[in-house]
Amino acid sequence: MAQLPPSGKWDARYLGPVPHDASYYAKCMLGGALACGFTHAGITPLDVTKCNMQVNPAKYKGLSSGLKTIIAEEGSNGLWKGFGPTFVGYSLQGLFKYGLYEVFKDQYMNLAGEEASAKYKGAIWLAGSASAEFFADIALCPLEMTKVKIQTSPAGSFPIPMGAALAEMSKLRADTRYPFGSLVPLWSRQIPYTMAKFFFFEYIVGLFYKHVFTAPKDTYGKTTQLGVTFASGYLAGVVCAVVSHPADSVVSLMGKPANKGKSLGAIASETGIVALATKGLGTRVLMIGTLTGFQWWIYDSFKTAMGMGTTGGK
Repeated sequence: MAQLPPSGKWDARYLGPVPHDASYYAKCMLGGALACGFTHAGITPLDVTKCNMQVNPAKYKGLSSGLKTIIAEEGSNGLWKGFGPTFVGYSLQGLFKYGLYEVFKDQYMNLAGEEASAKYKGAIWLAGSASAEFFADIALCPLEMTKVKIQTSPAGSFPIPMGAALAEMSKLRADTRYPFGSLVPLWSRQIPYTMAKFFFFEYIVGLFYKHVFTAPKDTYGKTTQLGVTFASGYLAGVVCAVVSHPADSVVSLMGKPANKGKSLGAIASETGIVALATKGLGTRVLMIGTLTGFQWWIYDSFKTAMGMGTTGGK
């Protein structure tokens, strides 16, 4: 049940079951950190394989064969390279991505007003998620660059422990362009990804509550609501993977020694748009669909546990 704003006027911060105050946004940030950190770190083996498929497709031809190649050459520990910077980097990214999305969404709705925010809610979802991801990627970039370098470097040529890897990236900053050399391609990958992730999630949740679960949302139990959350997140993740894959390939290729000093345009031109858009895409669809579904489920489970309700479908 929505709360009545103290002013008595319409206010987006009072549309949910609890007011969106500083405590609310802080809890959303914590929920986002939990959702992104644990899920990204948990699929590190898929990420290691996907990155190597993008960087060296002749050697790593597919998910199954790629996994076998890495295990044969580096042992099972090779599948978990980059776990540390993945966990820390994506926890920071999730903190800003989810927390600031809630902040920007409320701010943009209030700027638009009640009538316009209802009419153009899709545009508000897109603007809110893009704004949040802009800042989230600044936090992620140094750790993402380190993760990719660890995962795609030949065995023994680059430190694997997180502290040593970060120190090596800093020492070689002229070559690695650390800490923000990949920020522009990261924005080009993550901002469209996040816009798709949040827009399609909100849109699909709305469809569920309009066409499948047609009673008021708050009449359904937590299990049902979280089931809608997971299904909507998974479907949104599939769209995200396709939208952001070419830029993801460029980010991975930047860590390849042979591409040292090359511009983004040169890397993209040499690789070709078809290869950028398709190489490793099947693995990434599986990875991102599962990842996004569980991220939204963890995030909304945390919000529900805090008495804040699930996202979307109002």
